[in-house]
Amino acid sequence: MPDEIQEPLIDTREALEALCMQLRGSEWLAVDTEFIRERTYYPRLCLIQVSNGEVAACVDPIVLGEDIQPFLDLLFEGSILKVFHAARQDLEIFWHDWGRFPLPLFDTQPAAALLGHGDQIGYANLVKQVLGVELPKDQSRTDWSARPLNTDQIRYALDDVIYLGQLYLQMRGSLSDRERLQWLAADFAELANPATYEPDPRELWKKVKGRQHLRGRQLAVLQALAAWRENQARSRDLPRKWVLKDDVMIELCRRLPRNLEELAKVRGVEAGLVRKEGKTVVDLIQKAAALPKDQWPVEKRRPAPLTPQQEAMVDYLSAALRLLAAEHQLSPQAIATHKDLQKLARGESDSSLLHGWRKALAGEPLMALLRGETQLHNEGGELTLQAEAPPR
Repeated sequence: MPDEIQEPLIDTREALEALCMQLRGSEWLAVDTEFIRERTYYPRLCLIQVSNGEVAACVDPIVLGEDIQPFLDLLFEGSILKVFHAARQDLEIFWHDWGRFPLPLFDTQPAAALLGHGDQIGYANLVKQVLGVELPKDQSRTDWSARPLNTDQIRYALDDVIYLGQLYLQMRGSLSDRERLQWLAADFAELANPATYEPDPRELWKKVKGRQHLRGRQLAVLQALAAWRENQARSRDLPRKWVLKDDVMIELCRRLPRNLEELAKVRGVEAGLVRKEGKTVVDLIQKAAALPKDQWPVEKRRPAPLTPQQEAMVDYLSAALRLLAAEHQLSPQAIATHKDLQKLARGESDSSLLHGWRKALAGEPLMALLRGETQLHNEGGELTLQAEAPPR
C-alpha cells in the first residue's frame, strides 16, 4: 500500500471539499459502501469508501446529510470510471437514494470469473488469490450505523477500496492482453439497468419458498399475495417477511379464508394483520381464487428427460466447449455447467451461456454449432471448430 494513502473519516463539509479536490480528475475511483437493511426493505447507507490509488477515505453520509452533494457530483462524473466488487447492492443504494448510477463502472466480480477465478467469488478471497493479501474479518458484523466509528472499523472499511483499486489495475491489464475487456460490456449494462432493482411484483410469487406444493387457483392466490406483500414492503420500507412470511402465505393459499374469523385461525397470521389489513387480504384471496383457469399462473415444471438426440447434442456441445475453454485458457466449468449445455440443447433461453461475457466467449459459437453454421472437424487426431462450407 503506498505510503501517501491517507485514512481519514470525512464527516465535515470542509474535509469533503478537500477530498473532492484531491480526487477530481482521477482516471478511476474504487468505491464501496457499508449499509444495514435488517429492519428495512431498502438498504440504509452508512458509509461510502473511495480510493484513487493515492488517496483513500471513508465518507460519512449520516453526519454529512445534504452536505454530501459535492462528493456525489464527483461519483456521477462521466469521465471517471467507478470500480466496484459485486456491485449490485451498492448500485441499488445509488438508484434508490438518488435515482442515478455512478457510470461508467467496472465490476471485479464478473471480471474475476472471466479470468478463471470462479463464479461469484467474494472480495476477500479474490484479494487473497490475486494479491496474496489476507484481509481481517474481525469487523464483518459491525453496526455501521453506530457512531462514532473506531480506528479498526475505519481501517477495515478502507481495505475494501485500497485493494479493490489494485485488483482493477491487474485485471484490466490481463483482460486487455487477452482482448476480453469488451466481453464485460453486457454484464455492466445489466448492472446499470433500473429493471434490475425494480422487479415486477406480479413475478415475485416464483421466489416464495414452498410454492412447489401449490396447484391451480392456489398459485393465483399466491401471485396476488406476493404482489401485495411486495408493494406493502416497498411503501412501508419494511422487510418482506415483516409484512407476511413465506410459510404463512403458503398456508393462506391452502386454506383460502373467506372472512376475518377464518383468517385469524390460520397458523402464523398475527392479530395486527387481521386488525389492520385483514379485510384487504381476505378480499384479495377471494378475488384471486375466483379467477378463471386461463388466468392462473403456471409453475415452471421440471424439464422432460433429454431425448437420445438431445443427449448426443449435449456431448457435441461439451466437446466444443472444451475447445473454446482451452483456447481462452479457462476451465470449461468456469464458463458453463452441464445444465447450461442441456438448456441450449432443449432450446431454452435462460442458459447463462446466452448472457454477458459467456455469450460472447462461448454462447454465440455454440449457437452457431447448433444452427449448423460451424462444425467440429477432426484432422490428424485434433478437433477444431470450423465454419461449415456452403453447399455447392
